[in-house]
Amino acid sequence: QVQLVESEGGLVQAGGSLRLSCVASGRNVRGYIMAWFRLAPGKEREFVAGINWSGGSTNYADSVKGRFTISKDSAKTTMYLQMNELKPEDTARYYCAARFGNMVTARFADYYSWGQGTQVTVSS
Repeated sequence: QVQLVESEGGLVQAGGSLRLSCVASGRNVRGYIMAWFRLAPGKEREFVAGINWSGGSTNYADSVKGRFTISKDSAKTTMYLQMNELKPEDTARYYCAARFGNMVTARFADYYSWGQGTQVTVSS
């Protein structure tokens, strides 16, 4: 098992930027796949981006490609989500997630370790 703690989100104007971080702790941290999901009111949990901890390969949802960048710092066991060109539709609670493996997946059911979530609100 791995424990995940997200940084605080915030209120950002449309077109602005925000950087989220997720600190992982526990045994075998570097053997996990890391990902970001988000949950907006009245909607299903949505995959945002994921990264292979060891290889660095990434995967993005179509809605955030070209705007969001996922990265990692293996030494600090920390994952980051750089969010640029934010839109009101990006407003959601963002969750850090992890699963053991070596290939990024976009299915939330594949992940069994979750952070508490952090709210990101984008105003018009």
